[in-house]
Amino acid sequence: MRKLKWIALFILTVFCFAFKQKEPITVFLIGDSTLSIKEVKAYPETGWGMPFAWFFDKDIKVDDRAKNGRSTRSFFEENRWQPILDSLKAGDYVLIQFGHNDEVSTKKTYTTPSDYVMYLTKYVNETREKGALPVLITPVARRSFDEQGKVEDTHKVYAQLVRNVAKELNVPLIDLSQKSMALVQDLGPDKSTLIYNHLQPGENPNYPDGKKDDTHFNELGARKIAQLVLDGIKELNLPLVAHIVKSNFLKK
Repeated sequence: MRKLKWIALFILTVFCFAFKQKEPITVFLIGDSTLSIKEVKAYPETGWGMPFAWFFDKDIKVDDRAKNGRSTRSFFEENRWQPILDSLKAGDYVLIQFGHNDEVSTKKTYTTPSDYVMYLTKYVNETREKGALPVLITPVARRSFDEQGKVEDTHKVYAQLVRNVAKELNVPLIDLSQKSMALVQDLGPDKSTLIYNHLQPGENPNYPDGKKDDTHFNELGARKIAQLVLDGIKELNLPLVAHIVKSNFLKK
């Protein structure tokens, strides 16, 4: 009888091991405030990484490590990269979108063009060394129009640097600058305020005096931008495509 119990226990152990749920693929997001997770006090400001996390099935875990105000340099110097690197495993992804804080020379997070390229290259190479897949993303558009109503490319220099690195290192690229500029242009100077964090005085208790923010998105805008990133993943035909939740509002 005792022998039968041990046999049964062995069979059960083998059965459980064989059907053990595989570890999910982690998609890390690194970048700045345009994709970071927001505190309640910032609502309705929303980073595009927040809705993006819900676009995939249970086999994908989106880990948004982006932080407000960070550049490629400050993200590294604050030791935000090493913990990600330590936990990266083969088959994971790192989506990399910086630029807003790198390019402004008056900010303490300013990163020279040569250093910007150096840090992007570092993130790419170290991701690959762990057997994970890096994806470069050009900085998302600000809401800025010229006198003729044409959207302005406020990230022209740094967006091109991302494209250059992607080409040189043969890295998958999502040109979010161009995609988001097209979206903003299509909406125009007036309707484009509907996707950014624009509020009238008294409209929201977090901003009693109102808000006119042409850099950060509201909930609608974040979802629109997240869908543009999803479109880029589809265009690249990354293996992640197989894990996109098939819902009507995501269908083209």
